[in-house]
Amino acid sequence: MLKPKVLILRTAGTNCDAETDAAFQLAGAETALIHIQNLISEKVDLTDYQILAIPGGFSYGDDISAGILLAVEMKHKLTDALNKFVADGKLILGICNGFQVLVRTGLLPGINTSNCSRPEMTQRTTLAMNTSAKFECRWVNLKKEESTCVFTEGITDHIYLPVAHAEGRFTAPSDMLAELESNKQIVFRYAKNQYPHNPNGSDADIAGICDPTGRIFGLMPHPERFLMKWNHPRWTRLAATERTSSEEGDGLAIFRNAVNYVKSYVK
Repeated sequence: MLKPKVLILRTAGTNCDAETDAAFQLAGAETALIHIQNLISEKVDLTDYQILAIPGGFSYGDDISAGILLAVEMKHKLTDALNKFVADGKLILGICNGFQVLVRTGLLPGINTSNCSRPEMTQRTTLAMNTSAKFECRWVNLKKEESTCVFTEGITDHIYLPVAHAEGRFTAPSDMLAELESNKQIVFRYAKNQYPHNPNGSDADIAGICDPTGRIFGLMPHPERFLMKWNHPRWTRLAATERTSSEEGDGLAIFRNAVNYVKSYVK
């Protein structure tokens, strides 16, 4: 496979699709910006793609709750297509609003496969209002955890990315948190556990999780906003021996890992 194909899902209120498109193109993928109605009407076939990306923004104005209307639309109108996509071993990435969507569909922390004839998408965690009770827009340090996530294989232990959200507080029952820990599904934590370093008050400082296979990944920070060193808010002030020694930003490796995984494993 020369160039994996990425479907970047769009709907009313999506506003980070262009950056996500640029990220995957820089990583070596062929991309398409597709409105959800083209999937629902079957004008576009999801099986033609190897990676599904749900970018950030405010889908449907985040009416009722962040990401919920897009999640309901996907869950009830694209159930079979999504189940097949996951069963075929393909990749799904959700960033910020996309992470909120994945959690509300139940694609994260993972589809219940106890019913093999029709796997169930059930919400078991949520992303709630920030404990600061306001929109948080800042850069944060993240600590990479040991996980099954294919998107983060081989990247550095600490990365720096921006956040921009009002409902980013990851919260779940204690047994669900324990399950995430034991399954190695916690991918990123905020590096420090106090505000503003943890900008939203997430349980266990969780910034991103994956499903048990490591092929579905969601995170609140925006890797597509740090693709080149010039995106760094202090790049002119950093010594050449630090982050500016490379022209790549911390986020690009996440997209490249996805593309390389598809090249290696998906036929």
